[in-house]
Amino acid sequence: MTHTASTTVDLDQLLAAAHDLALSGRWERALGILDTTVCATPEDRARLALATAEAALLSDWFGGTDLTAARAARAEKEAPGADWDLGFIRLRHDYRCLLVSDGVFRPGPEGKDPEALAGIRRTAHGLRESAPDEVRRGWASMYLGLIVDNLSAERAAAPAHYEDALRAGDAGGDDLLSREALRHLGDHAHDGGDHVRAAECWERATALGARAGLVPGVLSQQLLLAVLARDTGDEAGARALATEVARWAEALGAHRLHAQTTGFLAGVDPTAAPPSENKA
Repeated sequence: MTHTASTTVDLDQLLAAAHDLALSGRWERALGILDTTVCATPEDRARLALATAEAALLSDWFGGTDLTAARAARAEKEAPGADWDLGFIRLRHDYRCLLVSDGVFRPGPEGKDPEALAGIRRTAHGLRESAPDEVRRGWASMYLGLIVDNLSAERAAAPAHYEDALRAGDAGGDDLLSREALRHLGDHAHDGGDHVRAAECWERATALGARAGLVPGVLSQQLLLAVLARDTGDEAGARALATEVARWAEALGAHRLHAQTTGFLAGVDPTAAPPSENKA
């Protein structure tokens, strides 16, 4: 005879644990937990579906999977007329789809549908205007900056959006938002030849990512610090750091980051123009 047992777990704790797993690069484990969780109320089912879509998005971004669209559709089914958070997940998914093709970054408007570019920009503006709090407004500003920067190639317009995001992240205690803003502000400082400012931004972004448990993001930041080491003449330090990033990325299953890092070791600058740009 087969016996089954049920266990009651606080949903807030379960969702937080799954989110931490997804941030750390354990996307399959996070989704496995979420997919086997059963909720009794419509409200809890909607929260569960949203958390699953978020974990899928992290898997797609860092692990190269293609899971978000189906999970977002499921979240929409659980919460018809879904809220701001699902709209933001869809925005990030659409941004990734426009930026990355066959695992390669393809920034700029060339080859992209102008209506899709105009549409994603309108969506980002709308999310910023409708955000229910300052942190979420900051996240919308962050992605508006990414869209004008990496999709519309309007580099000069992006830093103001990143600064807005940084203020919101710092004021609201959202380490991931502050980390994201600093990552891209450092990129602009680096492109402008200000290596001191780039180091300040990227070192703080690395620490914030570590505090938030974003393991693949910390590794991607370490790669940028290796870029700075090479730029300032420390080739031995750059290679040592990049070798460890490559080792970790391969073990984690962060395939795109592993490819970028091995490319760096072969002499490719991951902050350069396409196809090897690493700005997201």
